[in-house]
Amino acid sequence: MSTRILHLSDLHTGTREDAEIERAIRDLLDRIEVELIVASGDLTHRGRREQHERAATFLRGFGRPLLAVPGNHDIPYRFPQRFSSTFAEFERLWATTEPVYRSDALHVVGLNSVRWWRQQSGGLRQAQLDEAASRLAEAREGALRVAVLHHHLIGAPWRTRKKPVARRNHVLGSLVDAGAELILAGHIHQGAVSERREFEVVSGGEHGVTVSIAPGLGQPRPKRRGEARGLLVYEIEPDALLAQTYVWRDADWGLTAVRRFPRGTEPLSLEPA
Repeated sequence: MSTRILHLSDLHTGTREDAEIERAIRDLLDRIEVELIVASGDLTHRGRREQHERAATFLRGFGRPLLAVPGNHDIPYRFPQRFSSTFAEFERLWATTEPVYRSDALHVVGLNSVRWWRQQSGGLRQAQLDEAASRLAEAREGALRVAVLHHHLIGAPWRTRKKPVARRNHVLGSLVDAGAELILAGHIHQGAVSERREFEVVSGGEHGVTVSIAPGLGQPRPKRRGEARGLLVYEIEPDALLAQTYVWRDADWGLTAVRRFPRGTEPLSLEPA
């Protein structure tokens, strides 16, 4: 039996919100069995208490296990709170900015890439990457090892001023070397999915790694081309990972793409003609 993850990002609670979104996600969850919901940051728009509370109520209302990491919009917008109590509201509701979810099928490690002195770009310290490697190493045999952060690690299809995580090559290489098989992010409000063999020359024997960015769930800004509204569902099989992209179509989610990526060290086998 396959296991599924629902990946949401960039809710931006506090902007114009659509009541139909919650209903439509509930309907989607009624149609597909999901073990875990991952929210990869920017749950709020200005990091205010009431926005955090509304976002948490929204996500917890689906009645599924949750793993959430902060985004650059989830910290106070004004000084001095921005540096004196950077993650106080997030931690009040979620306990930690770097959670871990463990099961027989999934081992998911959250990373906090937000830096208060950077408006857009984030970063990860070496100590965070080392700790993530230790946590990923604790995965049960056969469990899909997943890393989650807010700032993206692959390029956006449309040009954007949003900057990726600092030292992107080093961060991506560290997570790959630590055994991550699926790396999730948001930030750019555009969907993008790629497998390591599509951007890295390999010599053989390397395990598959899929890097994925979820489109924003919140309301795209008007007249800004290059902002989508959607979510992703990952279906985990013993030898493959399916990434399914859903886009918003006025009143419901429409499945717009299904991609299948290999797990382990072997490429996908071709179906017989």
